[in-house]
Amino acid sequence: MEDLYPAIEPSEHGFLDVGDGHRVYWESCGNPRGKPVVVLHGGPGSGISPMARQHFDPAAYRIVLFDQRGSGRSTPHIGEPDVDLSANTTWHLVADMERLREHLGIERWQLFGGSWGATLALAYAETHPERVTEIVLRGVFTARQSELDWIYNGGAAAVFPEYWHDYLAPIPRDRRQDPISAYHELVYHPDRAVREAAAIAWSTWEGAIVSLVPQRGYLADYARPGFAVTFARIALHYFTHGAWLDEGQLIRDAAKLAGIPGVIVQGRYDVVCPPTTAYELHRAWPGSRLALADTAGHAVTDHGILRLLREATDEFAHRS
Repeated sequence: MEDLYPAIEPSEHGFLDVGDGHRVYWESCGNPRGKPVVVLHGGPGSGISPMARQHFDPAAYRIVLFDQRGSGRSTPHIGEPDVDLSANTTWHLVADMERLREHLGIERWQLFGGSWGATLALAYAETHPERVTEIVLRGVFTARQSELDWIYNGGAAAVFPEYWHDYLAPIPRDRRQDPISAYHELVYHPDRAVREAAAIAWSTWEGAIVSLVPQRGYLADYARPGFAVTFARIALHYFTHGAWLDEGQLIRDAAKLAGIPGVIVQGRYDVVCPPTTAYELHRAWPGSRLALADTAGHAVTDHGILRLLREATDEFAHRS
């Protein structure tokens, strides 16, 4: 893909003990003396994507990635049936980022995140604005009830009715008024077969609507049990708790980002995270710029998204 930099491998990696019995996997690549940037993966629960290393000029950036609690190579993994989730919240992840920054000897860094990664970036930046140089976001999600209702409680069904039918299929008819609650019970069911089937149905729904045009590749990837179980269980754990945020908190507190330059890249036809959230954030965040991709949905590979992301990271690469 021409708008990505060439694939690279980590120059260093390791596990960081962040407390509560959790060890977070991290890796760094690019220029060890370059401008620090931390990549925040989506989901929550999807884990590090090797392609995420390629949004940055490796000669200019020190690129840091990590698997958030419960996902990827971090331990304990959410796939374990009896894993304790009490220490897996948005604010635990924000604290993990601070520990990782200190562990790596980084004073300030750029934040880069899409979808749930945008949520976490905003939560961190509004808590530690003095540690942030710039922010690049994609497909903005802030975990408001209206956003959750759109994706998981019927809003997007108007655009993808056939996939919505499949999404509802595992839920008993008397529970379909609240799919999030029903799915939360199913993906933590004591029967492994029930857990996996529900997780695949939940995950496949997002795989179906993530791109402007449904892609078989996304459907297959999201339906893999190894991915789907982690993706569904962590997401439902977070979403049933409102991501431990006050309703509307991240947009309400966006004024705290004043003085931090930012670019918000958003697909015009994003069905997972409709553009209204990105627009509201842009209006509330002094100094931000909204870059709309007029022929894109939510997927990072949709037309125009990669180009706008690269333009943003190139713009900030040599900013002191």
